Amino acid sequence: QVQLVEAGGGFVQAGGSLRRPCAGSRRSVRGNTCNWHRQGPGKQREGVESISTSGSTKYGDSVKGRFTISRDNAKNTVYLQMNNLKLEDTAAYYCRMVTPTNPIKGYWGQGTQVTVSS
Repeated sequence: QVQLVEAGGGFVQAGGSLRRPCAGSRRSVRGNTCNWHRQGPGKQREGVESISTSGSTKYGDSVKGRFTISRDNAKNTVYLQMNNLKLEDTAAYYCRMVTPTNPIKGYWGQGTQVTVSS
């Protein structure tokens, strides 16, 4: 069973930065598409960023220019770098891995809470 483990929650003031890691096991982050999703209070879950096996990335409009997804193949870890955080970025953040054997639902991490204060 693929496991994805995100780091503990983060608390930051607006305008600040956070970097969230997501460590994978039993599957390579380099060999599978990985992405980050988030769900804010009272909102639907939305895709934030994605990185493909080739390294190409896609960003949601709400985070473009502020968030960056990357991966460290040696550590089998995907990172979400969040800069210039806004109050509306407050959400539970989840990493997800899509594999050839599980291409629709994918495998999800347990989620990590990010809270941005004024």
